[in-house]
Amino acid sequence: MERISVVGGSGAGKTTLARVLAERLRAPHIELDALFWGPKWQNATPEVFRDRVRAATAGERWVCDGNYSIARDIVLARADTLVWLDLPFAVVVARTVHRSVRRALTREPIFSGNVESWRSLLGPRSLIWWTIRTHRGRRRRWEAWLRRPEAAHLRVFRLRSARDVDRWLASLG
Repeated sequence: MERISVVGGSGAGKTTLARVLAERLRAPHIELDALFWGPKWQNATPEVFRDRVRAATAGERWVCDGNYSIARDIVLARADTLVWLDLPFAVVVARTVHRSVRRALTREPIFSGNVESWRSLLGPRSLIWWTIRTHRGRRRRWEAWLRRPEAAHLRVFRLRSARDVDRWLASLG
C-alpha cells in the first residue's frame, strides 16, 4: 500500500482514518476538501481543482481522503488501494450532526480559515442535509464504480462499521 484513497460518506471518518494511515505509513496526507475550498467557502474551479489534485497525487506515496467525482479519475488511477468507509446511515448522520454542532459552537476554523455557522448548519445546503440526501445513492454509485474495469487494479477494503475499521487498522500492525 503506497497510494491509498479513503472514501465514504460525510461523517464516515475519512479524514480521521487518512491521518492515522498517513502517520503510520509515514506518507503525506492529502485532504481533497482542503484543495477544493478556498476562503469564504469559495470553491476552486474544476480546472484548478483537478490541477491541484494532480500535483498532490504525483508522489510515490500518499493517503488521500475525499469523494469528489470531478477528480475521482485522477486519484483512483494513481491509487493502488481504496478504503471505503461504508458505515450505516444512522452512524454517519449522528457523527455529522455532532461534528457540525461542535464546529458551530467552537468556531473551529477548517479549510482556508472557513468556519461552520448556525445558519449553514441548519440551512438547506447544510452538510447534515447533504449527508441525509446522498447516503444511499453514494453507496450505489461506489458499488457500481468498483465493478468497472478502471477499478480492477485497486486493492479494495470495504469497512462497514467502526469495529471493522479498528480491526483493519490492527491488521496493519
